[in-house]
Amino acid sequence: MHRLPLEQDLQGHPCFNPGAHHRFGRIHLPVAPRCNIKCGYCDRRLDCANETQPGTASRVIGPEEALWVLQKALAAESRIRVAAVAGPGDPLVNAETFRALELVHAVFPRLIKCLSTNGLLLPETVDRLPGLGVRTLTVTVNCVDPAVGARIYEWVDWRGERLRGEAAAARLIANQLDGIGRAVALGLAVKVNTVLIPGLNQAHVEEVAGTVESLGVRLMNVMPLYPSGSFRHRARPTGAELRAVRAAAAEILPQMSWCRQCRADAYGLLGADTHLINNVESQRK
Repeated sequence: MHRLPLEQDLQGHPCFNPGAHHRFGRIHLPVAPRCNIKCGYCDRRLDCANETQPGTASRVIGPEEALWVLQKALAAESRIRVAAVAGPGDPLVNAETFRALELVHAVFPRLIKCLSTNGLLLPETVDRLPGLGVRTLTVTVNCVDPAVGARIYEWVDWRGERLRGEAAAARLIANQLDGIGRAVALGLAVKVNTVLIPGLNQAHVEEVAGTVESLGVRLMNVMPLYPSGSFRHRARPTGAELRAVRAAAAEILPQMSWCRQCRADAYGLLGADTHLINNVESQRK
């Protein structure tokens, strides 16, 4: 099994180190509104304060406001070790992501910088990330077979063209794998998230694990489907199904079993269900 030691300065990352998530926290800065793919389980209408679906946010903030919010959050929660951009769209398609990371890294160079992406633009943007202080990267890879991906992704926007079907999935997968390889070569610690969708990719997760492990990925997070969007009528995997898939994938790649499928504006310890904007906004007054 592929196991790389986590560098000392990354030991405080609660999503990469199983011993850290009860002691250290993270902050997600929701500066990235736009996305370049459409997953079947995504419903962008749910970006609101009262929705706990993964990836949602009360509202999008600008880069300068993100720095202000981070300063207030650190004053309120001293255990935060990670500043991340995880949405609500895809960070790499939004210029605001790069500006926010630039501002944050200049003021808080010792914070771990983290980014979560679908990976479509990773090959052409990954070289910028180390200079912005990004040390850890999460890429959502739900399949490595375009025939499977055609049933998961509704469309992919690529260089002015909207791709659909297997062509869309093939482009996304190729870019994800290329980008992951480049990220690992640059020294980034890479985790892969895979949404377990019963009836679609349940028998395919081991192949995903083997493919990304060969590229140098350190950790895999198999997450249960949160039914939404066009997949809103699909059943979530049962606990037994999730455990079985994780156990099989664990033979290939270490598994993150403590994920809480966070919002794009979460902060504090994992599982605290703390919404960034709701808690910090009142400090303006």
